[in-house]
Amino acid sequence: MTTSVKPTLFQPTLLGKVMLSNRIAMAPMTRSRTTQPGDVPNDMMATYYAQRATAGLIITEGAPISAVARGYSLTPGIYTQAHIDGWKKTTKAVHEKGGKIFIQLWHVGRRSHDSIAGEQVVSASAIKEPDQVFGPLAEGGFGMIETSVPRAMTIDDIKETINDYVQAAKNAMEAGFDGVELHGAHGYLLDQFMHLASNQRNDNYGGSQENRMRFLLEATQAVVDEIGGDKVALRLSPHVSEGYVNDDAELVELTLKAIEKLAPMNLAYLHFSENISKHVEASESFRQDVRGVYANAIMVAGKMDKPKAQYLLENNYVDLVAFGTPFVTNPDFVYRIQEDISLAEFDADARLSLYGGDEKGYTDYPFVNDETELEFAAVS
Repeated sequence: MTTSVKPTLFQPTLLGKVMLSNRIAMAPMTRSRTTQPGDVPNDMMATYYAQRATAGLIITEGAPISAVARGYSLTPGIYTQAHIDGWKKTTKAVHEKGGKIFIQLWHVGRRSHDSIAGEQVVSASAIKEPDQVFGPLAEGGFGMIETSVPRAMTIDDIKETINDYVQAAKNAMEAGFDGVELHGAHGYLLDQFMHLASNQRNDNYGGSQENRMRFLLEATQAVVDEIGGDKVALRLSPHVSEGYVNDDAELVELTLKAIEKLAPMNLAYLHFSENISKHVEASESFRQDVRGVYANAIMVAGKMDKPKAQYLLENNYVDLVAFGTPFVTNPDFVYRIQEDISLAEFDADARLSLYGGDEKGYTDYPFVNDETELEFAAVS
């Protein structure tokens, strides 16, 4: 009689054609540390990501796919040659440490300000809800500012944006990334097309659930066609209402239908963001429903800890677990939780240094000891 071995966080696993040293991912987190002008990725960013390369997979902060896609100031783009060359520093540094890294492709839609996007922001429909983003202050410097009123995208805008996703994916491959993750969560553009509150269109991209998921599916398929499904991932957040005043009663149902249509694309993974901002808990039945229609790799993020992560893995609800803020203050996070070493707290000071600034609160967090990184690399 044979007994199945339960998966653990620290086992290597194959993601598409990429072998990961463990099942722990570093979740995408906006840090706004680019070089100006041009929002160019720099050496400081390369150091930051390389310090955390013991994660099985790193997913970068959101990288805008165009100027109008930008929602937070100082975020690193992926639409110019300077961006590509800047990101090469990060991918090289992470790969030299034995890590794997996907870039998150970002279009925020209406969750921006005209002064950040350089033109009027866009969305599925010309509807604004109360919201703030990190942008330029009238008195100088940067801080949280109210978003602008968007204009409704035309069909040509939608086609152009899909082309922007494709070009950004090609740029990411040139920059040396192992893959890309489309950000379809958190009230950003792809999510705005799915929500009833933000999508009041009466064309093929609005109205029915099938129409409201159309942009998401077309953009994802276009990127898959360009670089291959094994290098493409998608982030969704059907239980999070960030960027909206009210919850969407149809979103979970719509998401499950979209996932069923995504399954044949054979994506590298599907990434659920949970337990942030205004949210409800994902139920066991939802996780079972997802597995019922989606057999490929699944990742979940959102206030995870070691016991929760292990439970999800053992029940075959997920294949990878992503951790966000613990990686901010613990560059050696993987080593610490593997050895049950206490974590450096993500406190008020850490929160203040999330957006903008220099090395302080970015690359100056200590390892447990100077040899930790080398020790874990040897174990892996």
